[in-house]
Amino acid sequence: MSNKKIKLVSSLQENTTQNTEVFEIDNFQAIDIFGINNKNLQLFEDRLPIQVYQKGNQLIVKGDKRYRKILFDAISKTINDQKKDLNKDTKNQMIENLDTQILQSESTNQKFSVLETEKQNVIGKSIMQNHYIGAMNKNKIIFATGPAGTGKTFLAVAAAVSQLMKNKFNKIILSRPAIEAGERLGFLPGDLKEKVDPYLRPLFDSLYDLLSSETVDRMIFNNEIEIAPLAFMRGRTLNNAFVILDEAQNATHTQIKMFLTRFGKNSRMVVTGDPSQTDLVKREDSGLVDSINILKNINDIENIKFNSKDIVRDEMVTKIINSYEENDRNKNFIDEFSQE
Repeated sequence: MSNKKIKLVSSLQENTTQNTEVFEIDNFQAIDIFGINNKNLQLFEDRLPIQVYQKGNQLIVKGDKRYRKILFDAISKTINDQKKDLNKDTKNQMIENLDTQILQSESTNQKFSVLETEKQNVIGKSIMQNHYIGAMNKNKIIFATGPAGTGKTFLAVAAAVSQLMKNKFNKIILSRPAIEAGERLGFLPGDLKEKVDPYLRPLFDSLYDLLSSETVDRMIFNNEIEIAPLAFMRGRTLNNAFVILDEAQNATHTQIKMFLTRFGKNSRMVVTGDPSQTDLVKREDSGLVDSINILKNINDIENIKFNSKDIVRDEMVTKIINSYEENDRNKNFIDEFSQE
């Protein structure tokens, strides 16, 4: 830690069309805020639904204004703390101050419902879930990534059902990659529908949690809801539709590009997945993370990144995921150390 004081120079250049703001930080103190090799930037993105970039001594923050303010306040608080104790670890201070600001924000922001259905009202249970809901009400393409149990698929289906019932779209299209279709699917008994149903079952489960079985069956029969493997999307233009690609970590770069280019007039697309859980033979074949990075600067495309704090399943799921993440961090550290 440098003995020079950290100084936040200004907050400027707000672009309201892109929800972007630039925090300019004194050159001497930038390393303390950004972290070594910009590692603190990942920390910011893990805790808030924002995208953060570094350019020189500038911290470029893209996201909703209230989340930019949370980050700004956390950085400012860290600066003041450092003035009092120059020997205290900056990163730990940043984490503590950021989490405090988030908790304060959660207590003052009213949670809002996604939809009223025959069975339940669906609400966001974390700051990230609420932001995800908001993004699905306004953005054209939304990527949602993170561990199991964070509500990526269920909330997407809930938003689709809600908006269909409000006549914002004419139909819902739910899709998943059937990654073993070319290898093992032929050995399953039954016709094509019976072969692919096991891959699409979680999407049916979400629908039945929101609507009665009679309503689901009627909507499927009337083609208001379509559930199909990813391969069935090729060659189509999806107009007036809320389209969800689930388990996208099992789709290749080419497949995700194909899916996204089906985008039609008055459409919305949500792409969900957990990059750490790909079932492809080679993990690097997954196109999910690459697609997010390639498209990150396009307006009306938003990336929602969940973490273990957003898990709404049993507490045991959170413990399991945290243990796996800790193991991965240790392996990455050993790999980096062995290469030096």
